[in-house]
Amino acid sequence: MAHWLRFEKDGGSGFGTLADGAIAVHDGSMFDDPRPTGERLPLEAVRLRTPCDPGKIIALWNNFHALSAKLGVGMPADPLYLLKAPTSALAPGETIRRPAAYAGRIAYEGELGIVIGRRCRDAAPAEAAAAIFGYTCVNDVTAADLIGRDPHFPQWARAKSFDGFGPFGPVIATGLDPSGLVVRTLLDGEERQNYPIGDMIFPAAELVRRLSQDMSLEPGDLVCCGTSIGIGSMKGPTNRIEVSIDGIGTLSNTFLS
Repeated sequence: MAHWLRFEKDGGSGFGTLADGAIAVHDGSMFDDPRPTGERLPLEAVRLRTPCDPGKIIALWNNFHALSAKLGVGMPADPLYLLKAPTSALAPGETIRRPAAYAGRIAYEGELGIVIGRRCRDAAPAEAAAAIFGYTCVNDVTAADLIGRDPHFPQWARAKSFDGFGPFGPVIATGLDPSGLVVRTLLDGEERQNYPIGDMIFPAAELVRRLSQDMSLEPGDLVCCGTSIGIGSMKGPTNRIEVSIDGIGTLSNTFLS
């Protein structure tokens, strides 16, 4: 298993693997034959970026049995998803800010994220599994009151696409089977979500297979797997929001209302 990340240091940027608090710097492409340079940097000497630069962010809705039962909406026959603006991406440690144009509720949604590592379209099951580079932590931030504001058009994409509404990281974990892990979300140190990833209606490889039937998936694309019970609001004026998955790490951001 490896933990890949991207960083900034002294006006430059780079990427590498994290182990024991140190980054083994690499050259080339994270997704295509990365090569270690031999340089090592202490984690505290760098500023983390998002661990990849997604060309698109796909966000699932109603993908957990427990939440589906709570909402009383039934299990979908196909993955239900929206496209979230890539400009919503936010690095670990950065601040989620309330948009000036929106005064309503802002919700956290702790989730597992899938990072695509190779191009796939109309993938067979084995191809879909092989297209997964690794997994990350996601907070799918949502302007909850926007979704139903217009009675004729649910505004899912707008509600989730404000700048900074897509924190993910801190790393991409490879060589990991997430099906036995849990997602934990803490708001100001208090646990709000604790749910098993194995409760997904469409597990990771099946999600990738189904999505590849609709659109080409490219290296660096991020699939947010949906959330389960425990969604709530970040009320401010300042909150610390943390999404943790064992084997991946903890995504920590501040919300500023």
